[in-house]
Amino acid sequence: MSYNETKQHGTADFPFELYEIDHTHPKYEMAMHWHYNVEIIRVKKGELLITLDNKKILAKKGDIVFVNSETLHGAIPSDCEYDCVVFNLAFLKTGNVACDSFLDSLLNHNAVVLEKITSLAGKTAINKLFSALKTRENGFQFIVFGAVNELIGSLKENIDYSYKIDGLTQKDEKNVAKLKRILSFIRDNFDKELTLDDMANASGLSTKYFCSFFKNMTGKTPFGYLNDYRIERASRKLLGSDLPITQIAFSCGFNDLSYFIKTFKKIKGCSPKLYRKNLI
Repeated sequence: MSYNETKQHGTADFPFELYEIDHTHPKYEMAMHWHYNVEIIRVKKGELLITLDNKKILAKKGDIVFVNSETLHGAIPSDCEYDCVVFNLAFLKTGNVACDSFLDSLLNHNAVVLEKITSLAGKTAINKLFSALKTRENGFQFIVFGAVNELIGSLKENIDYSYKIDGLTQKDEKNVAKLKRILSFIRDNFDKELTLDDMANASGLSTKYFCSFFKNMTGKTPFGYLNDYRIERASRKLLGSDLPITQIAFSCGFNDLSYFIKTFKKIKGCSPKLYRKNLI
């Protein structure tokens, strides 16, 4: 699943958000998406197969992965627990040219942080950041600011960044841009009845080529992807509202309740009713 995420993380004056994820979370399998914010993923248990644009990274317990701004990314967990911090890198800018120049290079994508954080200093700063956002004790905002600045400083000190994007050919870049365009259409229309021709036409590709392109880029068929995304949205509504299950099914693009329940069980391992009962 892929979409341009526009959700506000944290607040306007404190744009930092921590997400703790296990198998009960609606976003346990992280949908392919991208956003202006940067994201840090920390694996606490099991394995997490992370896709960053055209690259796959297998992260295990203790691994920390940095997701650069605007990078198309998603993750498939295996008996996994992980947490993520999403934040706006621009918020760190202070007007100090010496510091802001490096931040600007990251924000403008002239520089990219290497995917895995391996330095002791970097890991220490990140663990401090996650801990402060989780406990939210008095004064935690100062600790968060300090930890993130400490992280950026360690990246600069250890040269854990590059001024050119390795591994993305011109063709790869075009394919990533095409995938973003296709799946933005799905995000905007998931609640409607969609055919394969609808999705192919939105991509500007023939139906036959569209299917092979989609499967090659995402590892899923177009309808497999669409159902996964619809069930994710339905899961959020089950936990965040008291709407009837039938209404939720229809609002997420399913026009047959029994098919919705069958699909939900296949993806989540239980019925919508049981999912809501166990997690609310």
